[in-house]
Amino acid sequence: MNTKHSEGTFGEVFRAALKLGLTSFGGPTAHIGYFREEYVIRRRWLNDQSFADLTALCQFLPGPASSQLGMAIGIGRAGLWGALAAWLGFSLPSALIMLLFALTATSMDLSHAGWLQGLKLAAVAVVALAVWSMCRTLAPDRPRATMAVGSAAAALLIPGAIGQLLPLVGCGLIGYLIFGSSKSAEAGSTTAAAQGSGAGFNRLISKKASWLSLIVFALLLVCLPIAAQLSASTAISLADSSYRAGSLVFGGGHVILPMLENELVGSGPGKLSAETFTAGYGAAQAVPGPLFTFAAYLGGAMSGGWQGAMYGLIALAAIFLPSLLLLIGALPYWQSIRGNRSAQAALMGVNAAVVGILLAALYDPIWQDAVQSAHHFVIVILVFLILHVWKRQPWEAVLFSAIAGWLVL
Repeated sequence: MNTKHSEGTFGEVFRAALKLGLTSFGGPTAHIGYFREEYVIRRRWLNDQSFADLTALCQFLPGPASSQLGMAIGIGRAGLWGALAAWLGFSLPSALIMLLFALTATSMDLSHAGWLQGLKLAAVAVVALAVWSMCRTLAPDRPRATMAVGSAAAALLIPGAIGQLLPLVGCGLIGYLIFGSSKSAEAGSTTAAAQGSGAGFNRLISKKASWLSLIVFALLLVCLPIAAQLSASTAISLADSSYRAGSLVFGGGHVILPMLENELVGSGPGKLSAETFTAGYGAAQAVPGPLFTFAAYLGGAMSGGWQGAMYGLIALAAIFLPSLLLLIGALPYWQSIRGNRSAQAALMGVNAAVVGILLAALYDPIWQDAVQSAHHFVIVILVFLILHVWKRQPWEAVLFSAIAGWLVL
């Protein structure tokens, strides 16, 4: 697979993603807030419009949306090597921690850890800031603000992935009908194309590479279950379970847990106990980065020593591979679509829906899970102040919140 010339380097993308991998607590929705702060505000690799467009694309695709978003930004910056750098940097810290935990311990009670509660509260402030900033850019008028609020309501009231997909599709149609013949859509298309070009998103992947990626995705989805049935290999069975989970699940890391539990928990060889599975999930809440790195723990917990490490790496690679293949398959067509005037009008609606979905996630599960007392609310306000008024780095806000949680809660 070949990509055209890009502005950045593997090392540059890796360093940026590694910082996010070390500091991005709070799940996929919070990660979007961290990503925007780092890639849009601080580094200016892309603008809010391009960021929201890519976020919308990753919401449509199965797999870990935040990791896919990082890979997409990496591709725009440094080609396919940039995607690899973005994935490694963002996933490596949590993957190593989870794998080490699997190889050294199988239980840990984190339910009353004050520092963990502090990390959750930091995520509340990060997402709140992202919603506020993106709303001003992507939902600045009455029609789009109304679409954002309607999308938030749909995401909260309609259960499952349909609660997110329906507003994206509906607001896209409404945006097309409202803005399709307006000058704002034409101006938005021109501006997005020009600014996106500066961010490197007009130098993506060839159509040949795109189709090859989709073919490989489909072949693995069909052939891995057959290979697992014909072979008694634990490694192949683990790769099959992880790959299918990464291919077929929408909605982020928490949604993937039931599928992995059904596949991997039980009695007999190659299976984990329910207690071991639950212990790993508890530990996964305490580490930054994508929850999909939970797969590294599951593989590592199946055996000890080097074999456990090998299983962990197999599960990790298999669960993320579908995301990369689908992203490579979709990006070239997404880029051409978003430059079209009619498509840009629809994307104006889709972007408003993205703001609404982010607003809904701020309430449930982030706010409901984290803010339970006046002490919690005070910490959230202070973290928001650190980020929005004092303009400090996200990792500084996360560190402050963790220490505050440890001392106060």
